Amino acid sequence: MLAGLTSFITIAYIIAVNGAILSNAGMPYEAATIATVFSALIGCMLMAFWAKSPLILAPGMGDNAFFVFTLVFSFGLTWQQALAAVLIAGIVFFIVSMTKGAVYLSKKIPSSMIHAMTAGIGLFIGFLGLKNGGVIVASEGTFVTLASLRDPHALTTLLTLIIVVPLFLRGVRGNFLIGIIAGTIIGILLGIVDFSQMGSFKFSMAGYDEVFFAFDFSQIHSFQFWIAVFSLSMVIIFANMGAQLGMLPDASKFRRSFQANSLSIIAASMLGCSPTTTAAEGAAGIAAGGRSGLTPFVTGLLFIPALFLIPILKIIPSSAIAPVLIIVGCLMIQGMRHVKLDDFTDAFPAYLMIAVMPLTFSIVNGIAFGFIAYPIVKIVSGRRAEVSGAMYVIAALFLVYFILGA
Repeated sequence: MLAGLTSFITIAYIIAVNGAILSNAGMPYEAATIATVFSALIGCMLMAFWAKSPLILAPGMGDNAFFVFTLVFSFGLTWQQALAAVLIAGIVFFIVSMTKGAVYLSKKIPSSMIHAMTAGIGLFIGFLGLKNGGVIVASEGTFVTLASLRDPHALTTLLTLIIVVPLFLRGVRGNFLIGIIAGTIIGILLGIVDFSQMGSFKFSMAGYDEVFFAFDFSQIHSFQFWIAVFSLSMVIIFANMGAQLGMLPDASKFRRSFQANSLSIIAASMLGCSPTTTAAEGAAGIAAGGRSGLTPFVTGLLFIPALFLIPILKIIPSSAIAPVLIIVGCLMIQGMRHVKLDDFTDAFPAYLMIAVMPLTFSIVNGIAFGFIAYPIVKIVSGRRAEVSGAMYVIAALFLVYFILGA
């Protein structure tokens, strides 16, 4: 139970952050926040009762960014069409989890590509945090530039970051949540908080029907839609595979944990939310002694009272949330240490993947560049044997994606 409480305190920030990010795609904030809570609740219960595992499932930071900035902004899907893509990707994930497909893919996709994907998404999220926090702004001459640090939004972001980093380094429980609260107070003092957005504290499901089962399959016949499904499937399968194998104290629970993860993504799409993921913050609960399904069960129950706090969540400024994105980005980019940087044929595709994601503001473009470059550099180096058939197929699909006008 203590482990479940610890996990909840470390992951509770997602309730405020996820709704704010999904609203960029045009989703109503209150409905997206309700969907976030329900998705986390069901994800944790699946992990508790199906897998009996201490892992936590909740909407993920990299996944919500992929949903908004790749599926919606890059591929041009509406958020309703993006939810349809999440549903199909979740079904693909489930099929893989029920067969030997997960083991096959884990052996055929180079680990350097998987770690580079995580690192690239981390850099993208960090860039997003600096942008949303007002620290980085647009520039006609240099595309982006540093904002005036006297600007109240940028100042709030930096002051909040100064508070959160020491809390994080010292392992203070609830560091992100404390940081968001402190950032909101700083924002109030600097005049960037709009209290007119705060509504009644009476919980209401009004408006939630806009996102519940809001699938739009009108683009299911388009190549663009299926490339979106393929790209999302790659991200969610390999990101969760790596997270679970790295965090599970009992490896025998991997298969059912993986299945629970896939089912939770299908449920999240139905509820009107971006994909759920194996939360890295769950490691805090495991460190606190979590070893069974009781850990996610307690965490899931604690999400329910959060539904009554939505009016408070609405006034949280982006500058109070931005430091969380910046720090999470740093944690994710550490995956680069697993890439063989002294081997150019591994380092170059990884480098392209990481650089292209934030510079094109598209996660899928970065993934595509990396997967296309990998077989090319291996072949010209005379190391064709290191490239699996699966890698050739993936590279060809991404090449077609660009040819048809990504």
